Order: sequence, then C-alpha cells, then structure tokens
Amino acid sequence: MKSFAYVRVSTQEQNEDRQLLALTPFDIPARNLYIDKQSGKDFKRPAYRRMVKRLRPGDMLYLKSIDRLGRNYAEIIEQWRVLTKDKGVDIKVLDMPLLDTTYCKDLLGTFISDLTLQIMSFFAQLERDTLRQRQAEGIAAAKSRGISFGRSPAQMPDDFEALYRRWRVGELTTREIMALCGISRRTLYEKTKSWRKQDKLKFLKAIGAG
Repeated sequence: MKSFAYVRVSTQEQNEDRQLLALTPFDIPARNLYIDKQSGKDFKRPAYRRMVKRLRPGDMLYLKSIDRLGRNYAEIIEQWRVLTKDKGVDIKVLDMPLLDTTYCKDLLGTFISDLTLQIMSFFAQLERDTLRQRQAEGIAAAKSRGISFGRSPAQMPDDFEALYRRWRVGELTTREIMALCGISRRTLYEKTKSWRKQDKLKFLKAIGAG
C-alpha cells in the first residue's frame, strides 16, 4: 500500500500551507503529494489527473476536506465512486473522521461512510451556494449605495492633450508617452481612442459650421 495526498487551492494567490500542515503526521512521500492551484469550476486539474493514474487498489488517499474532490455535490459523489469503486483505493478525509474507508469495511461501515459522504457533500455545496448568494447580495447592495467595483480609472496628466498631439505627429514614441503619463499600453490606446473620436467630432462640427 502506498500513501498519497491531494491538495487544492482555488487560485495561484491562495496558500496551501494549511492543508499541508494537516497532512504532516501521515509522512506522505513528496513524490506522492499532488497539488493543484486551480478553480473547481471544472475538473481539468493536471495534478489530480496524474495522481489518479498512479493510484492502485489498496493505496491510501488523504484529503483535508471533502470539497477538495469537486466543485459540487454530484462531482464529489462521482469522484468518490471512481476512487473507491473503480480504482479500489481507500480514502481518509481529515476534517470528517467518519469518511474513512479503512474503518469497518463490513456492510454497516460502508453504509455509514456512504451516508456521511452524501450529507457532507450536500452541505459543502450548500455552503458554497450560500456564500455565492451573499457575495452577490453584498455587491448589489454596495452598487445601490453608489460604490463602484474594479480598477479606478487611470488619472491622466493635465498636459495629456499636448502630449497626445505630439504623439500623433510622431514627436513622441509610444514608449515615451507611456512613461510621461505613467500608464500602460492598453490604457494609452483606450484613452487615445476617445481622443481620436473627439477629433473626428470637432472636424465634422467645423465642416458643418463652415
């Protein structure tokens, strides 16, 4: 029997240390520790897929919590079935001691484990759905109070119009005007697009006035 562990965090910025610390007492070889830093929005997780290919009947898989297996109730249940039935591995979920397939392998033990899995998977999805709803409600309430989200608009220098004119006639390079304004190339093109539109309107207005 070989011991494996799977760790997942939702983004590159999140830290997996909490899960790794919980797995420390089990002395899992480094080569059998698989980590994905990817959202659970789909199951295309490279480390998980590599691990499943290596698992053999009788191997032990450790998880910090059941929601590391999937993004929703149906996915968690399906992955549990694949691992325990198709692959024939045992699983220990550290946050839920009853989710331990090595404990009481008789009919009653299997029933308790499967029932616990159903309940915990349901509550894992319910918790995510509730959090998502609260976030949406919070954002809606904030917007109703006039709070905006996302990046603040880039502040352009007072002499941007003059710099823009020089850039248009080739007196300044794109790199030079970006440095002088302290903006990115994307912001520059967004701003100059609106200035070009203003120039066009002024030209049409002048023609109409003439």
